[in-house]
Amino acid sequence: MALKLYGGARSRASIVQWYLEELGVPYQFVLLDMQSGEHLQPEYLKINPVGKVPAIVDGDFQLWESGAILVYLAQKYGNAGKSPEEQATLIQWVLFANATFGPGIFIESNRDRELARLMKPLNQIFTTHPFLLGQEFTVADVAVGSMLAYSQMMLKLDLSEYPAVVEYIQRIGDRPAFQKTIGPRAQ
Repeated sequence: MALKLYGGARSRASIVQWYLEELGVPYQFVLLDMQSGEHLQPEYLKINPVGKVPAIVDGDFQLWESGAILVYLAQKYGNAGKSPEEQATLIQWVLFANATFGPGIFIESNRDRELARLMKPLNQIFTTHPFLLGQEFTVADVAVGSMLAYSQMMLKLDLSEYPAVVEYIQRIGDRPAFQKTIGPRAQ
């Protein structure tokens, strides 16, 4: 049985979908009609009692919360690192994307205070290597890269002060799996 990914038309499910495409993991996308409340129906609430998307069902295993799903997929299907330290570093970036970067950029009252504080170190990282952790694309890039891409798609932020970040967004945006999943939203 293929992994099932549950999501809405405009939800963080596309981030998980991007990573599944990067990994080449077969999956079935189950599009829930959020407008009609399909995510609040008893059948879906058995998968995620909070009624949010995304969620996955992988065999008998159910999981929700985009960051947790990304970490799980990296551990089961991807390269989650061999040592506890490598694994923790990947998890750190996934949590950073959801708990620090997202609220810092997407909550308008935080943006003026947080933008430079978040972008300067990212810009420095991308001046020294193409991906967050070096030469290799990882789940950290899916988590942080998706937030950076969405910041451009939704907020149209001027990131010209951070040219390495702009180049990174372009680099990840050119990836075939990104183009298949998140890319169409940019049109």
